[in-house]
Amino acid sequence: MKAEDAGTEDWWIYKGTGVPHDGIAKLPEPPAWRVFGRPIGTGGSDLHIPPTQHSARSTARRLGRVKQASAYQADERELHLVNLALHLRRPLLITGKPGVGKSTLAYAVAHELQLGQVLRWPITSRSTLRDGLYTYDAIGRLYDAGMRQGAFAQDGFSENDTPGIGRYLRLGPLGTALLPWRYPRVLLIDEIDKSDIDLPNDLLNVFEEGEFEIPELSRLSVDDQTVMTADGDQTAAVCGGLVACSEFPLVILTSNAEREFPSAFLRRCVRLEISTPNEDRLAAMVDAHLGDSRDSAEARAEVIAEFSRRQREEGAELANDQLLNALLMVERGLWRGVRGRRLIESELMRPLNES
Repeated sequence: MKAEDAGTEDWWIYKGTGVPHDGIAKLPEPPAWRVFGRPIGTGGSDLHIPPTQHSARSTARRLGRVKQASAYQADERELHLVNLALHLRRPLLITGKPGVGKSTLAYAVAHELQLGQVLRWPITSRSTLRDGLYTYDAIGRLYDAGMRQGAFAQDGFSENDTPGIGRYLRLGPLGTALLPWRYPRVLLIDEIDKSDIDLPNDLLNVFEEGEFEIPELSRLSVDDQTVMTADGDQTAAVCGGLVACSEFPLVILTSNAEREFPSAFLRRCVRLEISTPNEDRLAAMVDAHLGDSRDSAEARAEVIAEFSRRQREEGAELANDQLLNALLMVERGLWRGVRGRRLIESELMRPLNES
């Protein structure tokens, strides 16, 4: 069922329309066991959602991502579970086959609720909790200190000439998400099932406490240090080495269902399984991305039907972007000839589970 067919529930914050709105301001207070930091409005420097900033060379990719987010076709179950995660301040664990739109859902929520750019943490087998929290370039600081000591050797060098530590410390995606934002940031922890076996358990304490300590800062005598964040050239002040959220971020973890997770980890998550979309949902997704095309409507329907049949009857693992690539070439006339059809079917719609 599409979001527009399901109707809008009164308790939904994310409505799945793809149209930006200020509904996040109506998010009710968290349950008592999920209250973090100090309440908004009690003083201090709560951070607003940062402006979306991108380099010129990434503009085209950014526009594509925004279009993809606004075009996402959320069904009723997805809407229910995203909103449960928002209300309960719990991570959302999304499982499903590659290419069904797990990651795109994070961008769709951030786009509609105007929560700034998504903080993405791609996971590999070498990823550690520290990677997500922060990095510290100690060698760079020592090098700069040595260079400065040499430059000031004639005038005398003091400890005050040592470069400030903050410029060598950058918060990672998880660390940035845990800053005291006024509204929750969207954090995408992509492909958590590819992690080392210990990472899910390592995340538990951070998810429960909503804070973490940076030892390199906490042992200094100064209270505030300005550090870099995962938002490009943006900075933030960290007091006493403690990063603590005011609003728990909307943490979206994706998994290709390649492994099982510990029970302690699962019970702290809202779990959503995204199934293979049917033909109607595929058609709506295609129309949102490529527009309604009367000239190639018949060919488009044929390709969607074949794509869906292969998934349903042959168990082929096919990603939604494969369908979009195939239909783009259909729009450019490749479907008209026999050789073109074979190329689309054999190459652009080649199953991911086919060697």
